[in-house]
Amino acid sequence: MPIDTSSDVHAAVSNGIPPPDFELPFPDGPEIITANLLKLTELTPDPRTKFIFQNLVKYLHQFVKATNLSTEEWMLAINFLTRVGQTCTPLRQEMILLSDVLGVSALVDSLNNPVTEGATESSVLGPFFTEDAADVALGDSIASEGKGDYMYVEGSIKTTEGKPVPDAVIETWETDADGFYDTQYADRTHPDCRGRLRSGKDGKFGYRAVVPVAYPIPVDGPVGDLLMALNRHNIRPNHLHMIIEAPGFNKLVTAFYPEGDKYVYSDCVFGVKKSLVVTLKDIKDDNEARKRGFPNGGSFKLLELNLVLLSEEQKKANRAQYDREHGIYE
Repeated sequence: MPIDTSSDVHAAVSNGIPPPDFELPFPDGPEIITANLLKLTELTPDPRTKFIFQNLVKYLHQFVKATNLSTEEWMLAINFLTRVGQTCTPLRQEMILLSDVLGVSALVDSLNNPVTEGATESSVLGPFFTEDAADVALGDSIASEGKGDYMYVEGSIKTTEGKPVPDAVIETWETDADGFYDTQYADRTHPDCRGRLRSGKDGKFGYRAVVPVAYPIPVDGPVGDLLMALNRHNIRPNHLHMIIEAPGFNKLVTAFYPEGDKYVYSDCVFGVKKSLVVTLKDIKDDNEARKRGFPNGGSFKLLELNLVLLSEEQKKANRAQYDREHGIYE
């Protein structure tokens, strides 16, 4: 059906919101443009959305003015962000990767999860988490045979009062010995080096894995081009990702970084925190290896973790305290 072009605004493209009941001055200068947009944000019904957008406008416009951004630079940025979006797939999150290398992911994580004495600290999610991890029984392996040197991960999940947290859901994922996540293989047919399990009634857990290795984040996309332009390396230190969830507790997104990796102090996505640097014990005992399910015995690395979760109430209280101390709208 032909579009009726007799009216100034086509009904097919109008969002139904009427014009404001006030007039804005013509945007004849930089300061007027910013002021006009801030005036329009006053129409935003949700207080939190209005607060966020007002600050976004304020600092984004301030950046453009402070750098005297040229039209060519603006278009370069537009094309770059367009490429970031086009690079994303269901198994590759280039947008999160961009947030990671700019330190935004780490900053959001730090602000939302301030250090709480006794609780396990958080870390960045990273771009390689997927929803399709297979369920793994306690003591079983998240990695297929031949994916790397043996490692066993065991520990407990407790409250800040020291009580066990039973039936907590544990999502865990890592690279193989070649430094690749399963999602980076074009012929991926099933999840590997990742799994989902639950803590026991006593809050304890254990599973077989492989020793993670340091690896390069992808450089075949726009984020890789950005790192080259900034003369920055693209290496992450070796680490094991975990997400812990249990009813009544704050969702813990974290990772653990074996000591000794030379990139632990210059992680390209700023994810390493001092408390998350861990020791891998070198176990050379056939009986201990077989006891943990390694059929051929031999040596393996042992990672022992004692995880402590914050309650949802503790998390909310921490966030509210930060907002009050920094004058942030709640």
